[in-house]
Amino acid sequence: MSTKPVRPGRPAQSPPSRIPPRTPGRPETGEPKRVTLDRLLSKLGLASRSIAQEWIRAGRVRVNQRVVQTPDTWVAWPGDCVSLDGQPIQPSTQRFVLFHKPKSVVTTRQDEKGRKTIFDVLPEELQTLHAVGRLDQATSGLLLLTNDTTLSSFLTDPANRVTRRYLVTVRGDVTEETRLASLTGLTDEGELLHCEKVTIQKRSGRESHLDVTLTEGKNREIRRLFKALGHEVIRLRRIQYGPFMIGDLPPGEWREVPIIEARTAIQQPLLKEH
Repeated sequence: MSTKPVRPGRPAQSPPSRIPPRTPGRPETGEPKRVTLDRLLSKLGLASRSIAQEWIRAGRVRVNQRVVQTPDTWVAWPGDCVSLDGQPIQPSTQRFVLFHKPKSVVTTRQDEKGRKTIFDVLPEELQTLHAVGRLDQATSGLLLLTNDTTLSSFLTDPANRVTRRYLVTVRGDVTEETRLASLTGLTDEGELLHCEKVTIQKRSGRESHLDVTLTEGKNREIRRLFKALGHEVIRLRRIQYGPFMIGDLPPGEWREVPIIEARTAIQQPLLKEH
């Protein structure tokens, strides 16, 4: 692993995008969008993308009454008639859920290693939702679930700088110098890693407790960053994503937020900025 510090400063950011308005309480039936067939089935929560590709190649999927066996075929959705095993696929009512992901489960629909997934924990009624970003197997805390692809795309787009807040325990005594280094950032295998904000809540020679805020969803960013700074992460829990907080939601439990309230909550910070 190659790590080196970088000078303070951030690259110029594109202005945050706006979430287009949508009629509350109704399925998404706006202007059709072009999407590949395998991605459509995945985003609708019917299967993982790899499984969707298997279904398509097996001839189980039709578009406008014709069998399509090429997974990257472009379709218009909503608009084109797509069916699976002869059953038409309908646009679904938009949902948005806060889920307290327990440790030791993976954020995927099906795991090749046979590990327990979040969908083994979630009830049947939430099986068609997809996760907004990921939390690794050893990380617990707030995971957002939705079938609103516009909303999930907005939340995960780095240009929008949506904050993610974590409670982190690391080995060793995190000094003020190390805290500042985590804000400045460093490169790991060509990728810039840095924290937006770090508060040292408690420290000792044995371990330190931190409150860390990120604005991007890079893979295992906190673990990689603090390891490079000489502090192994031993506990990591996400407590906030954008305006949504985990509160007292117990591990393995979930709470639904009406879709219009979720969209309004995300738009409010944008309205204050402009």
